[in-house]
Amino acid sequence: MERKVSRISLASEPNVTYFLQVSWEGTIGSGFVITLTDGHSAWTAKVSESEIAQEADDMAMEQEKYMDELRRALVPESGAAGAYKFIFSKDTQHFSLEKELKDVSFRLGSFNLDKVTNPTEVIRELICYCLDTIAEKQAKNEHLQKENERLLRDWTDVQGRFEKCVSDKEALEADLYQRFILVLNEKKTKIRSLLSEVQQLEKSTKPERETPSSDKIPEEDGLYDGSTDEESGAPVLGADTLDKDDSLFSSPDVTDIAPSRKRRHRMQTNLGTEPKMAPQELPLQEKERLSNAKVTVANHHILASVALKC
Repeated sequence: MERKVSRISLASEPNVTYFLQVSWEGTIGSGFVITLTDGHSAWTAKVSESEIAQEADDMAMEQEKYMDELRRALVPESGAAGAYKFIFSKDTQHFSLEKELKDVSFRLGSFNLDKVTNPTEVIRELICYCLDTIAEKQAKNEHLQKENERLLRDWTDVQGRFEKCVSDKEALEADLYQRFILVLNEKKTKIRSLLSEVQQLEKSTKPERETPSSDKIPEEDGLYDGSTDEESGAPVLGADTLDKDDSLFSSPDVTDIAPSRKRRHRMQTNLGTEPKMAPQELPLQEKERLSNAKVTVANHHILASVALKC
């Protein structure tokens, strides 16, 4: 059975302190027992589930909403007790509670209480319940305090480990950075040496350019300075032959063959005197060595750029 004790003040006696105890099983909607005392006298009543349903119907409210409002009034939370007003008459022994809004208040419920013949027993039970509740809260508080101390110790331990891990991480990063710098400098030195070697190799294997030598082309006028058949001692034709040749040369259908012979001679001379360029090729081994050196330098350049980006 659940039980809740609260301190209230009546509207008719605001300076007098009353203690209100509500006990129930399950939920308040299934019925509860209410006890009111001022330290001298005590009054009690048992409210059934049907009476709660009747009160909800009289107020034209849903039963769940009415039970929620009734629980807030009888089992007030911190700061919510001022929103409700309690009215009790010792003569009629009628107890009622109302909810106050801005300028309006409406009744939540009213119960007829019975005076207890032995109020001392009721007050003693009330005091015992309060003491038990205080002891339970104190034990729970001590348990929570020990738990907080344990968590604080664990947190301090974790913080120490975390700081140690951070210092180790920083030391490891510094060591790795120093090693990286050493490797990078070695790579740079190797790349420079390879570049210088490639440059020296290119200079040593650079082919020498040769200027082409061309024969002197005879001038066109010299072609016509050669000796004729008569001057070279060729046999002289007879008169009859000359007459026949003259008749042939004088014919308009026969062209002079001397210029054709001279042009053919000039073309053969030009073809014979054209300069010939002999291609100079590098040795095969020197070419392969130069190509391998260039590939190695390119690979080292790629490795250096990747290392600098990292």
